[in-house]
This record gives sequence, C-alpha cells and structure tokens, in this order.
Amino acid sequence: MSDPYDGTERSLGQLVASATAEMSALVHDEIALAKAEIRQDVKRGAIGSAAGIAAAVVLLFSLPMLSFALAYAINTWTGGHNGHGGWNLVWCFLLSFALNVLIAGLLGMIAVAKFKKVKPPEKSIASAKKTAAIMQNAKPHPRPEPRPALDKASVVARSSV
Repeated sequence: MSDPYDGTERSLGQLVASATAEMSALVHDEIALAKAEIRQDVKRGAIGSAAGIAAAVVLLFSLPMLSFALAYAINTWTGGHNGHGGWNLVWCFLLSFALNVLIAGLLGMIAVAKFKKVKPPEKSIASAKKTAAIMQNAKPHPRPEPRPALDKASVVARSSV
C-alpha cells in the first residue's frame, strides 16, 4: 500500500482552493447566462414602456390641440363653414376626444402585449436549481487516516535522556 502523503495526492488546502475556483467559475457562468437571458427581456420591457409612455403623452398633450383642430375640422366638413349650420360643435369635440382615446388605447394595447412577452430567465433558474441539487447531494471525499502523533511526554522524555 502506498503512502498517501507521498506528494501525488493534493493537500486539503489545494482541494479547497480548487473547489473554490470551480465554484467561482460556475457562479460566474450562471451569472453570465442570467445576464444574457435578462438582456432580451429588458429590451422587450423597454419597448413596452416606451409604448406606454407614448400612449400617455399622446393622450395628455394632444387632447387640447388635436381636439380643437379636429372639432373645427368636423364642423367645417359637415357644412358649418358656409353658414348652413353643420354639426353642433359639441358633437364635433366629442368625436375628436373619442378619436384621441382610440389612439391612446391602441398604444396601450401594444404596451400590454410587449409586457406579456417578458418572462423569467428560465435557463438560469433551471441551472441554479440543478447546481443546488448537486451541492446538496455532494458527499465529502473520504480522508486518509491521520498518522499517529507522538506524545509530548514521550518526546520530552527522549530529549532529556
């Protein structure tokens, strides 16, 4: 039987350093995978956010200007410009408002559709769960029997002789 301390086997410190380096590399790779998956979802979320903000901006800032312009355009189109009456301006303004709400609703639906496409990083979660399961089932490597230590009393007795 060979001596376990003949230099061919790694020391406990070397094993711990190796395990630490491998665990660090594993965690680094899992973080890189999560970043890659999340990057795509962030892009979708950004597009959805931009569409939602655009919907709010259109609804907020276009209402006064577009409502007046559209209402007077409808009144003119229905004959109000030549003195024959045309539609009442109240109905023209209501129609203008309804058109603005319709545009904002369409932009809001685009935002909701983009947000629904955002999903969790499934590959990273699965990889992390697999790593956790492996780590829970890992058993320590059997250690060699330690060499019997000399008694201090016997060492002192030998040196005093």
